Formats: sequence, C-alpha cells, structure tokens
Amino acid sequence: MYNIALFVSGRGSNLKAVFSDISNEDIRVCAVISDKKECGALEFARENGIPVFTVTVSGAPGTLNYNQLIIRLINARVDLLVLAGFLKKLPDELIDEFEGRIINIHPALLPSHGGKGMYGINVHKAVFDSSAKVSGASVHFVDKIYDHGMIIAQQTVDISDAKSPEEIAARVLEIEHQLLPLVVRKFAHNKIIRNNNSITILD
Repeated sequence: MYNIALFVSGRGSNLKAVFSDISNEDIRVCAVISDKKECGALEFARENGIPVFTVTVSGAPGTLNYNQLIIRLINARVDLLVLAGFLKKLPDELIDEFEGRIINIHPALLPSHGGKGMYGINVHKAVFDSSAKVSGASVHFVDKIYDHGMIIAQQTVDISDAKSPEEIAARVLEIEHQLLPLVVRKFAHNKIIRNNNSITILD
C-alpha cells in the first residue's frame, strides 16, 4: 500500500479529486493535515474516516507542532506528502525529513506567478493583469524556497477570452483536479524518474 498525506487549508477540492481518483488504486490517504482547526477539507476527511491533524508552529492546545507531526508521519509510514492548497510554508526540518517526497500543486505555470504571497486569487489576478493568453497548473517538488522546487508536470488552459481573475481561477481549478491525481498515481507506481536536473514521467 502506498501511503500519502495531504496538507490542506480550505475547501478541499483537490483532496476530493485525489481521493476519488485513487479509490480503485493501491493508494491510501492515511492523514489530512491542516493549519486550521475547521475547514471544508477536514470535514470531508472526517466523513471518509481519514485521520486529521491540525498543526501549528507552537503546538497550541489541540494541535501538533511540526516535530510531533514528523513523528506521526514517520510512524504512519507515509510515502508522499501532497500540498493541496496548503497556505503555510513548511519548516525546514519537515522538508529535510521528507526530501524528494513532498509535492505541491500551484495554480499557474511556474516559474511565472510564483513565490511568497502568490496563492489563491492573488495568483489569478497577477495572471489576468499580465494579459497572458494561457494559464494552467504546475506540480513541483517542495524545497525551502516558495514555489522553487523542480517542476514535475504542468497542464495548460486557454484563458484568452477570460473576463476576470475569478474566471481564470475556475478554469485552472478544473486542470488542477486532473493533474494532481495523475501525478500522485505516477509516484505510487514508480513512474516519475528524477535525474539531476530532469524529470521523466513514464507511461
């Protein structure tokens, strides 16, 4: 069984897309982690019997700190950490422990429109204001710099006739729901090969 843990902060639409996609696969969502005590993603996880954890830097009452979370993830034998709309930067110790096993979905075509503050509607406003004709989603490895890790896969969508950042957001979200589950499945089946500065995705 290939174990994945998803990090979320909002409604959980990417969590739902991944969960639905892997329902007939030898892949299991063994934990959902959030920086919020309540959000739509956690409600979905609880409804589907997935263990949930709230994490804070301080480990305030009712939450785990990141060192405690690392122990939980190691004990659960998690193979891959998936950031699916998680709005906090991961601490270095977590990145070090799971180096090469953390991925993130970003709602734009990196390396454009990434970096600190580039999340949610902020990204789509930047894309809209740039008069770009194409946007999309990127899945990349997570390192210690915002949106900096190697790009694993991207998918584009035409936005040449989009009238607002919100319209771009809706189109890109549909792409995210296709791309992230695909990449998760490729990882589970050992079909993503990382070699120095290149990544190959096998059929």
